[in-house]
Amino acid sequence: MTRRPRNSVKDRPARITFLLRRIRKLLRPVAWASVAAIVLLVIVGLVRSAAPGGSLASFRERLGNATAFAGLRITHIKVDGRHNTPEPLLRAALGVTTGSPILGFSVEQARKRIQTLSWVEHATVERRLPGTVVVHLQERRPFAVWQHDGKFVLIDRDGQVVTHEDVAEFRQLPLVVGNGAPKAATSLLDALAALPAIQQRVVAAVRVGNRRWNLLMKSGMHIELPEDHAQVALQRLMDLQRDHAMLDRPLAVIDMRLPDRLVLRPVPTLNTDAAGNPNAPKKPT
Repeated sequence: MTRRPRNSVKDRPARITFLLRRIRKLLRPVAWASVAAIVLLVIVGLVRSAAPGGSLASFRERLGNATAFAGLRITHIKVDGRHNTPEPLLRAALGVTTGSPILGFSVEQARKRIQTLSWVEHATVERRLPGTVVVHLQERRPFAVWQHDGKFVLIDRDGQVVTHEDVAEFRQLPLVVGNGAPKAATSLLDALAALPAIQQRVVAAVRVGNRRWNLLMKSGMHIELPEDHAQVALQRLMDLQRDHAMLDRPLAVIDMRLPDRLVLRPVPTLNTDAAGNPNAPKKPT
């Protein structure tokens, strides 16, 4: 077999190869210049939008509309963690729907709007290109019903009002009444939860003077708790019930406000006349 000598004319690149190499060398700086120009335009747009009279939102809208022609539109909206937040309110707070430009809205502004909803404790909004928006919700957990000025609202453990709508659906929750009740309810209701024999007899916990609690029992009895150490008083009441069935007696009030004594007030008896009418005055003797 005959070998061709190296560096022969046939081993040299064709003219077209040289031409393509030269074109690539010329195009490389042009491409970098184009990228730099695009970046510069974006920076200028952001600067103008941030300047007085400019609008970042309008720039974002223009960017979203421009990229929407390339197919960057919202095709799916996924919501995780929604149980009680009304869906129409959530959609309105999000501010976009399927078909909207996915780059045409601020996820941070959407998150802030969603967190103003009463049921929402924390929210995140994610934009997943090319067309998905994901909303993660952490909702407030109803802890008690608060009666105030003749109205009923749901509150959470922190005393934050959750909602005043559809409260009847949560009627199994404890009822607290009065000024200051939401902020002070957690410690009392946790103490009652540890004493189910007392808890199951309680109709409502009434805040008195924003200082202490009275318990209204199903029998109509009132338990007057001290301003301090209410948990100790409840444990004492539990001992009295176990040893003396105190809650089963015909008592109107059990006053536990003083640590060294217990004041019992019986249910008042009604005086009746011969016809059985109540509250008749006693005959003189």
